[in-house]
Amino acid sequence: MEKEKLLHEIEKLLSFDGNDTTINPDYLEFFTVEELESIRRELERKYKNMVEENLDWMQQFKK
Repeated sequence: MEKEKLLHEIEKLLSFDGNDTTINPDYLEFFTVEELESIRRELERKYKNMVEENLDWMQQFKK
């Protein structure tokens, strides 16, 4: 996967709260594809955990 696409995916994950996040593309020269993929995976994991925690919290009001 190309770096620019990974950067865009990372920006989307960082913008989960509705606020746009822009990362300067000049930083791409400092990261390998593997590093960017690792960052994306970690953000996806954190986002998934946050969603699950919110669902658990919301279940208490369902009763």
